[in-house]
Amino acid sequence: MKVRFWGTCGSIPAPMNASAIRGKVLNALSAARGRRFDSLADLEDFVDSLPFATRATYGGNTSCVEISHGEHRVICDAGSGIRDLGVRMLSRKDGGAPKVFHIFLSHLHWDHIQGLPFFLPAYIPGNTIHIYGCHADIATAVSGQQDTPYFPVPFSALPAAVRFTVLTPGQDYELGGFRVRAVEQAHPGGSFGYAFSAAGRKVVYSTDSEHKADDRVQGPRFVEFFSAADLLVFDAQYSLAEADLSKKDWGHSSNVLGVELAVQARAKRLVLFHREPRSSDKALDQLLADTRQYVKLYAETSDLAVDLAYDGLEIEL
Repeated sequence: MKVRFWGTCGSIPAPMNASAIRGKVLNALSAARGRRFDSLADLEDFVDSLPFATRATYGGNTSCVEISHGEHRVICDAGSGIRDLGVRMLSRKDGGAPKVFHIFLSHLHWDHIQGLPFFLPAYIPGNTIHIYGCHADIATAVSGQQDTPYFPVPFSALPAAVRFTVLTPGQDYELGGFRVRAVEQAHPGGSFGYAFSAAGRKVVYSTDSEHKADDRVQGPRFVEFFSAADLLVFDAQYSLAEADLSKKDWGHSSNVLGVELAVQARAKRLVLFHREPRSSDKALDQLLADTRQYVKLYAETSDLAVDLAYDGLEIEL
């Protein structure tokens, strides 16, 4: 099974500006001072040795994650990252051939559906796009963002066939080559996480979900849902202090609770997701380092691997 992240930023797209890029260039040149590079390979090795925040970026697209095994694939959420996914699909050899797409929406907030009007496969006749979710008004919300005056192409004019299916949390489905189960989460307006199982692997996509350290009811419920996940994609937009104090009940969680729930659920790998759009790449590097250190403090014997999602991250399970 392969998981690719196309959009990882929370709440709103947050692209880099010219000042931030200039800062990265200056940091890289400063690190290169006094060094000699005799070949392109020397330069590549040097760049690869730089901190992630200097050599790259965590990206600015909103939520979109692709999960695949063999010829089967599903898409989690349709934030602005789904535009890049659509472009990549059309660039492949058979990009224009009719295809079937399976998109699972966690909820209907704009940052999770705003990329659909720019998803190029929706403009190709013969394609079929299945959109799944647990909100009864999913079709109205998704199509409404293309109504006048918000968008020039009405949803009804899309050449592809688009079909909506409302799922029931707690029920198992066979969809897109995966066994799928949804769980209700704490988030304003309601949100749902998904567990995808196939080929002996389990991936859990759980974003826009608020967890509380002292919750003795919901905590065990999510430990069971996350149980033995090969990969847990977890909303860690806020620090523990923000989640408990200034942004309590805003519907997001922290890296600390992500570690605790992942360890309790015996998950193999945790990916921090839905990053705070105000955070710099340097701050995110520090968040990842702190989270990996917390794993050692919370459970010394745990072999939980931790990553922080960035646009373009690809994980093979």
